[in-house]
Amino acid sequence: MNFDFSKEQVMQRKLIRDFAKEVVAPLAYEIDKEERFPYESWKKAAELGLLGITAPEKYGGTELGVTELCILSEELSAVCMSTAATITHQAIMVIDNLVRNGSEEQKAYFLPKLCSGEMIGAYSMTEPNAGSDVLGMQMRAEKRGNGYVLNGTKTFITNGPVADLAFVFAKTEPQQGAKGISAFLVEDGTPGFIKGKKFEKMGWRGSPTGELIFEDCYVPEKNLVGKENEGLKILMSGLNSERIAMGISGIGLARGALDASIQYSKEREQFGRPISQFQLIQAKLADMYVEVEAGSLLAYKGATLCDQGRIHEVNSLAAAAKLFGSEVAMRATIEAVQIFGGYGYIKDFPVERYMRDAKLMQIGGGTSEIQRHIIAKALIS
Repeated sequence: MNFDFSKEQVMQRKLIRDFAKEVVAPLAYEIDKEERFPYESWKKAAELGLLGITAPEKYGGTELGVTELCILSEELSAVCMSTAATITHQAIMVIDNLVRNGSEEQKAYFLPKLCSGEMIGAYSMTEPNAGSDVLGMQMRAEKRGNGYVLNGTKTFITNGPVADLAFVFAKTEPQQGAKGISAFLVEDGTPGFIKGKKFEKMGWRGSPTGELIFEDCYVPEKNLVGKENEGLKILMSGLNSERIAMGISGIGLARGALDASIQYSKEREQFGRPISQFQLIQAKLADMYVEVEAGSLLAYKGATLCDQGRIHEVNSLAAAAKLFGSEVAMRATIEAVQIFGGYGYIKDFPVERYMRDAKLMQIGGGTSEIQRHIIAKALIS
């Protein structure tokens, strides 16, 4: 096993870490407080080629792999989960999905705008009554003439309130169940495409989340992604890379909490010495470090397998990376607040935000319970 990153990957990590430190981190408190989209970071990320990290160069991308996606996710999450969510959502759920499943016409038209940041995308899968049971979606797409008429509501959609393009799943043949789902691209401004309620959230407050409503929304046939009734294949094709990236995102968040805790424990004095000298504080730091290292190995193993094309080996591993990364993020941020004491409970220090952000890791992108189900099902099948 080779645990070394390539020279290019090391350079990429430095580039992204510098971007995170100099551009993303200074805005983290502000966008969390104001619940606003991080336009400044978004623009810079596009200039650095981070939005289209897996897209071909001819469309404005940098043509890299899942490992590089994970480096991006980890480094941004270490300083601002909201910014990490908005940027990686575009890179993984929208752009990477379109690269794999879109027609040449769709790629040529949409990818340059998505990679440049001109268009903000929103992957629209979840519905009010179809969360973990995503295949229970009720949204309909009825064939009409040379297109489809969409009716239904999507909810908890990342980037939804600011989206220029929605990557939408709907049932074209409801009687076929999971085999009757199709995928569509819907541009903002299309009649019948309505941006609904923007949600006020506990965490990820700088990553806007909301409803997308479709009322007799006509979409031309050219905006059908892949073939009719093959939406399930499209939907499933990106879940492993998403789970692995979310797993390392949780580890990045935990690493940020650990770094902040180490620095604070060295500076904070009680009973005449830094609290870092107390064994109980040392134990917390040691446990956080062990879990960060373990989660990192798990996620990057999954990313490596994806990049090697060994997709059949990744399902359980991707679920494990998502599960462990999410749980580690929650544990590490809780411990960070405890190390900071009363200061950890106020907004002057970032660990309060880290803990709020960590909770969604156990819910979004597939709950921890669903990941355990996926793993257990594979083990006993």
